[in-house]
Amino acid sequence: MYFTFAITYRCNGTVKQSRFKIFSDPVHGFISVPQNLLLDLIETPEVQRLRRIRQLGLGHLVFPGAEHTRFNHALGAMALMQEALAHLSEKGTPISAEEHLAACAAALLHDIGHGPFSHTLEHQLIEGFTHEAMSRQLLLRLNERFHGALELTIQIFDDLYPRPFFHQLVSSQLDMDRLDYLRRDSFYTGVVEGKVGVERIIKTLQVHPIEGGPDSRIVIESKGIYAVENFLIARRLMYWQVYLHKTVLAADALLRSVIRRARSLIQAGDAQAATYCAPALRFFLEHPLKAPEALGRDEVIEAFCQLDDVDVLYSIKQWSQARDAVLADLSRRFLHRRFFRTTFLPQTPSPEQLAQWRGRIAQWLVQQGIVPKTQAEEAATYYLTADASQHTAYEPVADPIPVLDRDNQIRELSRTTDAPAIDAIARFVRKPYLCLPKELPFELP
Repeated sequence: MYFTFAITYRCNGTVKQSRFKIFSDPVHGFISVPQNLLLDLIETPEVQRLRRIRQLGLGHLVFPGAEHTRFNHALGAMALMQEALAHLSEKGTPISAEEHLAACAAALLHDIGHGPFSHTLEHQLIEGFTHEAMSRQLLLRLNERFHGALELTIQIFDDLYPRPFFHQLVSSQLDMDRLDYLRRDSFYTGVVEGKVGVERIIKTLQVHPIEGGPDSRIVIESKGIYAVENFLIARRLMYWQVYLHKTVLAADALLRSVIRRARSLIQAGDAQAATYCAPALRFFLEHPLKAPEALGRDEVIEAFCQLDDVDVLYSIKQWSQARDAVLADLSRRFLHRRFFRTTFLPQTPSPEQLAQWRGRIAQWLVQQGIVPKTQAEEAATYYLTADASQHTAYEPVADPIPVLDRDNQIRELSRTTDAPAIDAIARFVRKPYLCLPKELPFELP
């Protein structure tokens, strides 16, 4: 929901009018967008497409309130960028109007390259795909359409602008992206452990040196240490409780199996599977595509801009009536929320263990009458997923959080606070798991 406001004011005896739009956001309140390049970007088809892509992928199937979209998040990140730049300016860092606009545009467009259900199908449609690479391609296209107005935005996005603190506000441990999605996802899922003191963090950000030259970087003032600690802890908890929840992993595995089966059938010439598939999705299942080469082709980018959650859901509803019993069964399981069971393992299963499980699944598929014995071994590969969830809440070596202490000295976060607590947050955690039908009793072979 948004409102258009017109404010009339007098300047040097002349009546002028300033127009802007106010978006009503349940997380940040009212978000003000001036009717300039930012609003023009919001109204582009590329940004409006984000309304049809869920922020948490399949998370809404576990947390019913998590129906928010990438569009909500894009507006939120831009709003936080506006706040951060205002506070940095108040503290003495010079920021021009052009830089302000470019940085806000970078925050708005940073996730424009996400595909359907966000991260769930990121590696299924184009081999080697990353949404960051697609975001950059779309930025280039928008820049051409807007006659070079996004040149500075692209420099900030690429970290080529000689004032690097702008890029850090877009991509770093404390960027506007993370600050928004943690608070937003906590709000919509109802997971209170993910609540973050965003205002406190933003108000304690500072550019050091204050002039913001080529050697400048974003630091956190010492009074913001505890807010940052809470942010890192919240990030760890949100990953294990929401993003890597075992049922979310099961839903992801099932959707990927549906897509893999459909691709196999379509590329083998199954006309019905192709006909039942939404045209925007069918393009990616018909053609073997590999990044980065595919991202340089206009037809790939144009097809991608047409693709969203709706295309995938439509196709799955159609495939649930397919002649192919495996595709139909997998699709119905997804539609009726009959996911696989996710079982976490003490260690990665061996190839021999996985082969035994595939054999049991193959026998079960034959017993259920889903496939004949001659097709069971191949069909079983769609009913078993072996993977691992992994996460690090803080990377002190690759991307440390610098703290400006009261003596005006810069120290890494763990050297200014309870080091064991930060070390625990920074520890890399990997959890192997299996996803397989619930109808099969689970025992490690």
